Amino acid sequence: SEMLLRRAEKTSPIPATERCWEKFDRRSSRRMGTPPDGTHGPHVFVANLENPLLEDKDQHHFERVLRLRPGSPITISDSTGRWREAIFNSDIEITGEIIFVPPPATLIVIGFVVPKGDRPSWIVQKLTELGVDEIHLLSSKRSVVHWNREKAKAQQERLTRIAKEAAMQSRQVRVPQITHIRSVGEAAAQSGAVLAHRNGCPVTLEHPVIYIGPEGGWEQSELDQKNTINLGSSVLRSETAAIAAGAALSLLRQDVLDNHSP
Repeated sequence: SEMLLRRAEKTSPIPATERCWEKFDRRSSRRMGTPPDGTHGPHVFVANLENPLLEDKDQHHFERVLRLRPGSPITISDSTGRWREAIFNSDIEITGEIIFVPPPATLIVIGFVVPKGDRPSWIVQKLTELGVDEIHLLSSKRSVVHWNREKAKAQQERLTRIAKEAAMQSRQVRVPQITHIRSVGEAAAQSGAVLAHRNGCPVTLEHPVIYIGPEGGWEQSELDQKNTINLGSSVLRSETAAIAAGAALSLLRQDVLDNHSP
C-alpha cells in the first residue's frame, strides 16, 4: 500500500492553478525586455530617447488633462520597441536605462471591411490595446463605405493618430501600422490572410492574419479558394468580430490560455 501511495504521488496531475502560477513565476524573472506596466506613470512617445521632447498636444494632455505636477514619473518610448523611465518637467529628465522589447516571433494582423460611422475608430483603438501589429483597411463587394483617394488618405492618417493614442494609453512600445484601404482580394493575395466565416477552422497562430467581412458577410466569390476561420456560433457585428479575432490571437501569442483546466 505504501508503494501504491508513492506511485500515486508521482503520477498525480498538478492542479491547473499551480501550473498557472509556475508558468508566471518563470516569466516574472524576465524583467528586462518587458514593456512598461503603468506603475511608473503615464506613457508617451517621443522622437529621441536621448533628448526627449514632448509634442505640444502631449504637453497639454499631461498638464491640463492629467494635471501632472513637475517631478511626476512617466515612461517614454520611441515606438521602435525601446523605452525608459523619466520625470515630467519643463524639460523631460531621464531617470532610467533604455529597455528594448524584442518584437514578437509571430506578428498579428487583423483586417476589416470598413463599416460606416465612427466604428473604424473604435476598432482601431481596441485592436491597438490588444497588441495587434498591423491593421488592414479593406473594401469588399458588399461594402457600404466608399472613400475616394483623398478621403481614404485622410482617414488612414486619422486612424493612425488614434492608434498612437491607444498605444500610449495601453503602454505599448510600438504603434500598429494602418494600411491604406484595398480590396479584400488584393490584400489577401499579398498577406495570405484567412477570412472569418462560420464554417471555418479554429483560430490558431498558424494563421495570424485574419480578415473580417462586412455586416452582410462575404460574397461567395470572395470565399472561393480561401482558407477560413471560425469565431464561434453567434452572428457578430463586424466590430465585435474584429475584436474577438484580435483578442484570440493575442492571448494565444502570450500563452495565457489554459485549455487543460478541468
